[in-house]
Amino acid sequence: MLEKYYLDTSIWMDLYENRKGYNNEPLGDYAFKLLILIKRKRALLIISDILINELEMNYSMEEINGMMKPFENNAEKISTTKEQRDEAAQIAEQRKIPRGDILHAILARDYHLILVTRDKHFRILEDICRHNKPEDFI
Repeated sequence: MLEKYYLDTSIWMDLYENRKGYNNEPLGDYAFKLLILIKRKRALLIISDILINELEMNYSMEEINGMMKPFENNAEKISTTKEQRDEAAQIAEQRKIPRGDILHAILARDYHLILVTRDKHFRILEDICRHNKPEDFI
């Protein structure tokens, strides 16, 4: 079965800004190595409308297209549905977690994606979808 990876916004930001972690962890390097691994494995990299919307809060479309261009041959785009957005809104209200994070988890669940993130909110969403960090794969 073809593996499908879904990287949340924080991983793309780690890559683009070559960010470092609390103990000077090379978060940007981890993200880059994971993306290279995905490409080598010929796995799919999933890009969603919510991911693009979140990235647009910090980057221009030109920058977003530039960071994703090297992976366009093994990328697939998906969009959230009204049902998914409604479910995310309900869970967000109950758990006091950003709706975008919940939408990422719901998309990963519904499309059987391997979710990769660093965001602490996903620990509270384990009942919806498991998550991993880039270094779990490299």
